[in-house]
Amino acid sequence: MKKQLPPIPAVLLAIVSVQGGAAVAKGLFPALGSGGTAAIRTSLSCIILLAIFRPNLRKLTAQQWKAVVPYGLALGTMNLVFYLALERIPLGIAVTLEFVGPLVLAVTGSRKLQDLLWVVMAAAGIVLIAPWSIAGNIDMVGALLALLAGTLWAFYIVLGGRVSRVLPGGAAVSIGMIFATLVVLPFGIAGGGLTQLTPVLLLAGAGVAILSGALPYSLEMQALRQLPARTFSILMSLEPAVASVFSFLFLNEHFSFSEWLAVILIVAASAGAAITAKKKTVSDV
Repeated sequence: MKKQLPPIPAVLLAIVSVQGGAAVAKGLFPALGSGGTAAIRTSLSCIILLAIFRPNLRKLTAQQWKAVVPYGLALGTMNLVFYLALERIPLGIAVTLEFVGPLVLAVTGSRKLQDLLWVVMAAAGIVLIAPWSIAGNIDMVGALLALLAGTLWAFYIVLGGRVSRVLPGGAAVSIGMIFATLVVLPFGIAGGGLTQLTPVLLLAGAGVAILSGALPYSLEMQALRQLPARTFSILMSLEPAVASVFSFLFLNEHFSFSEWLAVILIVAASAGAAITAKKKTVSDV
């Protein structure tokens, strides 16, 4: 039996990977455009995942198809909409606004005070890190696209949990990526960015595909098999913090004291969620 990462380290590694990939992807926008970059990311991720997991499509049942098709469509639409937002607003802001979707999902149906505490801490961080004081300078279309991506992210979490119960993680994410590619590829072709491809850009796109696609989605699918969707959502509150750090290090985006305070709050909320998730996992064994 193959060894797998525990669910919490898997989610954390996925977060670092996907935000690193997003920072690299933004550097490709001038040459490929957001649609072209998203198309390269999903297409190459699909090829890589299919080569690794080699799912047998002919053996899928109707129940499995009904689970994996919506998952893949949500995955592709989420990626495309987020890249369209990222083209208009900074990475840290885009991820912060995108997190509204999973945060709402995390609150929904919660009855435990401890879980609500982590949500409140994460929400406080979101309020601090979002640039409310300069909201007039933020591209509103980009902000709305980021919020839409957050809604799709919430759907992705729920649908990912469902498909993980009827398909192994590798098969689920690789087959789902086929349908994600079908959503994104037409936009990449229509935008004309794919005609600008060079060997160097293709290599960079492969790096984005691995960092932002193949690796994190495999890890997330593995984690979703063991963590409740609500706990997974709270843990993902680390996304804005990692995005902000990567924005500072690689995209030269600077942050105020209140924004760094938000990072601390979000990390603390994620740590609390991780402790709760660990207890649940151990008690379920």
